[in-house]
Amino acid sequence: MRTGTKRAALAAFLAAVPLLASGAPLLARTAATTKPAMQSLPLSIATARGVRRFTVEMARTDEEQARGLMFRTQVAKGTGMLFPMSPPREAGFWMKNTLVPLDMIFIRADGTIARIAANTVPKTLDVVGSGEPVVAVLELAGGAAAAQGIAANDRVNWPGGPKG
Repeated sequence: MRTGTKRAALAAFLAAVPLLASGAPLLARTAATTKPAMQSLPLSIATARGVRRFTVEMARTDEEQARGLMFRTQVAKGTGMLFPMSPPREAGFWMKNTLVPLDMIFIRADGTIARIAANTVPKTLDVVGSGEPVVAVLELAGGAAAAQGIAANDRVNWPGGPKG
């Protein structure tokens, strides 16, 4: 091995030592730090008390949807995650590896809210279902829907979302 190659290999090893010491697998930790962030977009909900605005992450890929808000220790006020579904279908979510309570808002094809599952219980395998076909599920911090006056049949709007 040439001297320059030895130095590069040593530098790479030393850079990895803190990751190895953390107890996290090196490959998983490296992949998590290099993947691109999810797209964020504005979302609004027209309620009886006025329009409520959020910035949400869009979980588009199967991987993003499978991970969702797992392992997060908080969901900041005014933020959430949107899970689009095409074609519309009945949806079921669980809270395995989700550390904080969430409000799950199930959205019909016309943009109205079909159902709100409020303050879902962290870390459970109980399935929370939509009860009817939906085009998207919005997850907010637990209690946010009630605090913002969001209710069934309110209208949800986001770029590229349903036009009701």
